Amino acid sequence: MAGGAIPQGSSDVNRVEAPVTLKAYLMCAFAAFGGIFFGYDSGYISGVMGMDYFIHIIEGPDAKVLTSMHKSLITSILSAGTFFGALMAGDVADWIGRRTTIILGCIVFLIGTALQTASYGLGLIVAGRLVAGFGVGAVSAILILYMSEIAPRKVRGALVSGYQFCVTVGLLLASAIDYGTQNRTDTGSYRIPIALQMLWALILGTGLFILPESPRFYVKKGKLDLAAKVLARLRGQAVESDYIQDELAEIIANHEYEMSVVPQGGYWSSWGACFSGSLFKSSSNLRRTILGTSLQMMQQWTGVNFVFYFGTTFFKQLGTIDNPFLISLVTTLVNVFSTPISFWSMEKIGRRPLLIWGALGMVICQFIVAIIGTVTSADAAVKTMIAFICIYIFFFASTWGPGAWVVIGEIYPLPMRARGVALSTASNWLWNCIIAVITPYMTDEDKGNLGAKVFYIWGSLCALCFIYAYLLIPETKGLTLEQVDRMLEETTPRTSAKWVPHSTYAAEMGFTDKNAGTHHEHVSKEEVSV
Repeated sequence: MAGGAIPQGSSDVNRVEAPVTLKAYLMCAFAAFGGIFFGYDSGYISGVMGMDYFIHIIEGPDAKVLTSMHKSLITSILSAGTFFGALMAGDVADWIGRRTTIILGCIVFLIGTALQTASYGLGLIVAGRLVAGFGVGAVSAILILYMSEIAPRKVRGALVSGYQFCVTVGLLLASAIDYGTQNRTDTGSYRIPIALQMLWALILGTGLFILPESPRFYVKKGKLDLAAKVLARLRGQAVESDYIQDELAEIIANHEYEMSVVPQGGYWSSWGACFSGSLFKSSSNLRRTILGTSLQMMQQWTGVNFVFYFGTTFFKQLGTIDNPFLISLVTTLVNVFSTPISFWSMEKIGRRPLLIWGALGMVICQFIVAIIGTVTSADAAVKTMIAFICIYIFFFASTWGPGAWVVIGEIYPLPMRARGVALSTASNWLWNCIIAVITPYMTDEDKGNLGAKVFYIWGSLCALCFIYAYLLIPETKGLTLEQVDRMLEETTPRTSAKWVPHSTYAAEMGFTDKNAGTHHEHVSKEEVSV
């Protein structure tokens, strides 16, 4: 294999990864910062669409609200861009690297934000959100991939949950800025919230110049010397450390095993590999692709983005709320302070139980909101509805919010991981776009006028999420990405929590034979000096 010698691995399942150091943890945690501009970009538009000055620019001086068509277009066009951005990012990340793809996504996002900031009408803000969407799609897909590939297994769930936490912080910042500029009678009312997005992209893009590339990308490219170097940096160990040698050997062995199971051909055949295998075999590429894309679809089906995209206008419709901007800010605060629970629970309780019971909690809350909103519109009833909407957001933020992102970063084998995560993220944005398009027509008073009854729909969909999680979600906590591959081969979702690692790919592929000659020798410091 070109690019360096294959290191000698270990047959000990407990020696396939180095202990977690503070430096390594902080390096991985910084990548989660990308969630801020994803969350901010998703969140600011709800408040802007409720601002009088913005409404007058789009609809005319006598308008009170945006039309359903314009509201739908402005909200959904970002998701349309993110769908295609996420799809393209998978190929780009396999070509030039995970880190570089994220940096390019930040640049595209900055261009889109500049167009939105300069807008004084519908055309340019729609064009700007479309361009920004390409950047957000690329970053949201590859950042999850990058974090999953560099994070130590014992804290991977917590770190990827940190990404979702940063998304909620971005939503909170957007709500706060919208609240502060809502009463301005000039273009600053919407331009200030829009322009501030540039700061988050600049911080992430600049920081990633300092962070290393994913070692698994270098293994995929056959550059084993560079893989050893960046892995040593990420784990805070010397290159010749047994921990680095063993982990690198396991990554290489797993990659060669997967390549032997599904041989790679040209460009289109490599895409076809994402859909190969039996639908009834849980470890097949087809089953993993369906799991990742459907999981992200289900996350959107929970309806949480209805609250964050259209919360301000929905609370206005309830009629008894004096300041809908403030209520939207409260729901966002609940989102922010509930998400950190997942830092602990994702590793201690596990992915599968959280997704099952989180869905059940959301079902109960949503049906309560729907029933109350159907029966009465009294002031006390509206306050009760808002309380249960906040509890519903708590269940989402501590379970499905981070959980869906954690799982899609773990279930794909290295040969198709970039494209698998890209397809899953594209699915998220596709359904995000669909919901953004149809929701105004479902709830606005001059259209479907469902009002609070829309929560019957979200509640029914969350009931499907509950069944889906029970039948199809495997337990992946505490495993390396390579061990997840083996677990999927040997268990079903309902028995996956009982699985324990019992062998290594390095041992099975013959990388632990001390007498195998120079082909299996340790990677030395001299080999990685570049």
